[in-house]
Amino acid sequence: MTLVPIRPKILSCRELPQVDEALARAWGIDPSVHSSLGLITADQDDALYAALDDATKAAEVEVVFAKSFYAGAAHGSGPFSGEILGVLGGRHPDDIAEGLWAVRAALAERICFYHLEGFAAPTFFPHVIAETGRYLAPLAGIKPGEPLAYLIAPPMEAMIAVDAALKAAPVRLCKLFSPPTETNYAGAYLTGSVADVEAAAAAFVDAIETVVRAPLAALRRPARERY
Repeated sequence: MTLVPIRPKILSCRELPQVDEALARAWGIDPSVHSSLGLITADQDDALYAALDDATKAAEVEVVFAKSFYAGAAHGSGPFSGEILGVLGGRHPDDIAEGLWAVRAALAERICFYHLEGFAAPTFFPHVIAETGRYLAPLAGIKPGEPLAYLIAPPMEAMIAVDAALKAAPVRLCKLFSPPTETNYAGAYLTGSVADVEAAAAAFVDAIETVVRAPLAALRRPARERY
């Protein structure tokens, strides 16, 4: 079945060339290391997490804050809130500009949610990262540069599909996102060789299709009834 991309939208993007020290420290940011900040919101949280990781490979920046908002983009607190706020930190505004532009490029060209052709829902995120950056690698417990399958879907689809992904290739479960997340989704990080994480992501998509086509498949009369 054909996957239809759902391109993320950047809703706001602003820079603090010289962040106030008190604000930075209250936010858990060391202003002596990251004196410049770039703030960005988007309507897809997992896509932005992956794009922020991409920025750490393209610029001298670090992800100093990133968090999803509750209930998803359709229930944002304002027109520019979306589903997530991400913050890049660096020593110079030029580094921040470079990092934010890398985020924009990643979201415009490579990183997004999908749905199955002919079905408006569910939407899901079967993203493969051939070489992780400095942000996602420690979150997954792997080294920067190692491959990662970043797999996200609604709760039922995710649990069925993560199980299928783990069985499809010799990959390792790095982290399980048990339902519900802030946006009521679920999923996992898996690692292995590039070929293996790609196979796992493909199995993830195939399993989602089985749920979409037969969501009540297990609701059948059993061979034995005790009551």
